[in-house]
Amino acid sequence: MVDLEQLIAGARAGKVRDIARMISLVENGSAQVPELMALLAPSAGTARVIGITGAPGVGKSTTTSALISALRARGQRVGVIAVDPSSPFSGGALLGDRIRMQEHATDDGVFIRSMASRGHLGGLAATTPAAQRVLEAAGFDVVLVETVGVGQSEVEVAAAADTTLVLLAPGMGDGIQAAKAGILEVGDVFVVNKADRDGADVTVRELRTMLTLGERVDGGWVPPVLKTVASTGVGIAEVLAAIDDHGAWLAASGELEQRRLKRARDEIEALAVVLMRRRIEAGAGRDRLDEEAVQVVAGHTDPHSAAARLVNSLDASSLVATTRRGDGTTSDEETTS
Repeated sequence: MVDLEQLIAGARAGKVRDIARMISLVENGSAQVPELMALLAPSAGTARVIGITGAPGVGKSTTTSALISALRARGQRVGVIAVDPSSPFSGGALLGDRIRMQEHATDDGVFIRSMASRGHLGGLAATTPAAQRVLEAAGFDVVLVETVGVGQSEVEVAAAADTTLVLLAPGMGDGIQAAKAGILEVGDVFVVNKADRDGADVTVRELRTMLTLGERVDGGWVPPVLKTVASTGVGIAEVLAAIDDHGAWLAASGELEQRRLKRARDEIEALAVVLMRRRIEAGAGRDRLDEEAVQVVAGHTDPHSAAARLVNSLDASSLVATTRRGDGTTSDEETTS
């Protein structure tokens, strides 16, 4: 068991090792995670969260590194969560995003953590929200969340961030393909990176055309489409200015509070589903599940009715006990309650 209060104090004092240890507790599903999250609760919402997403090869890591430099020039502390895909065969992951951010390795005002997705879909890891809370509690002003190279419909980052940057590059499909990927609905700022290549202006024009086809509420945010060459820093100042403009609009319109409320609801719902699954997998719940499955196969009931009875059979006090243990196990008292 780890002394959590000591870890938190160390993290707030800027001790990198303590920040890393807290994130490791979260990633490994430690039994102390619920207690840790309770201690970190007062720090929630103290940092700006910026999501960076896009297809593989558009320059997400290079853009992230350039944004770190720009934010540090302002004197802001920056935390980075870079999510890498896990192999569906070996389960391993090449946590390589930090290789492109080596220039910040010795900066005390920057903390970069690579996380494996561990099979979680949507472009993020399941533990990303909890890791964000750790970085907020450690006093970082801005948290950058870089997703894996996403494909179609993998846009979970929009729910985890205050402002979402969608990166594209010339030659990676037209505006129709961007619309099919679902990114037009989630992007707050669109960035055509590698704009020194042929076709950049065409990509910008197509994106702007597709964005005009969407419904816009009066006074709503109109996502800008910007060009950058992140490897040389060209256009990064304009991107940061657009992020600032969006942040000001969020605060003035009340959308920031709504986004954070939705983020909290989604996180609570996801955790509730996990806890319920753990309870079902415990002794009594597993037996009841088997019984209901036999009845469905025999044609005596339907899956919807069986699921309703299974959920209703779960004891609320046992769910609370499972929450406190946090490791997915239950005691004999909990199982028989």
